[in-house]
Amino acid sequence: MLLKNQRTEIVEFGKKLVKSGLTTGTGGNLSFMDRDANLVAVSPSGIDYDDMLAEDVVVVDMSAEIVDGKLKPSSETGIHLGLYRKRHDISAVIHTHSPYATTMACLNAEIPAVHYLVGFSGSKVPLAPYATFGTEALAKNVCGAIGRYNAVLMANHGLITVGPDLLRAFCVAEEIEFVARIYYQAKNIGVPVILTDQEMKKVIKKFSGYGQKK
Repeated sequence: MLLKNQRTEIVEFGKKLVKSGLTTGTGGNLSFMDRDANLVAVSPSGIDYDDMLAEDVVVVDMSAEIVDGKLKPSSETGIHLGLYRKRHDISAVIHTHSPYATTMACLNAEIPAVHYLVGFSGSKVPLAPYATFGTEALAKNVCGAIGRYNAVLMANHGLITVGPDLLRAFCVAEEIEFVARIYYQAKNIGVPVILTDQEMKKVIKKFSGYGQKK
């Protein structure tokens, strides 16, 4: 089975998305790109995460042609492939329908630096304009909005996060959902105080050396 370990990881993180409340049912999708093989493992369309097996995960090439797998790949495969083409530092993409991030997306509002943990994305979480799900137009909008950020909201839809691996992309999804919730709650009480760009530059620099290093 091609990309067996990566396909197994996609199943594991798909289950974590549901368990963590970042998506429901069959919503959202995940992928991992093996840049040496120039192949992408992507979650199948419309399969419940609890029922998903490693062999259900589809392997496609960069033209979206199926190389291994019997099921139809995610309807948002175009977004994943577009992001891999645009940024060579990305090897994993996760799309969620997390409630608070999606609330901001439905307001067509970016998430500013209301809390320093927005630094998991960058100085903010930008917004990609709306387009129908599963279309080339949506993929183009997301790729146009991502810049150097690690997260982007899709208007009236949800959240996309990226990283060098699935663990990092998942962590970004978790932290941005937390920040989205804080922003929503703060706006309901008063006017949130937003951190400056200068402060966020310091935060992002500190993040680069945070945690245990191997």
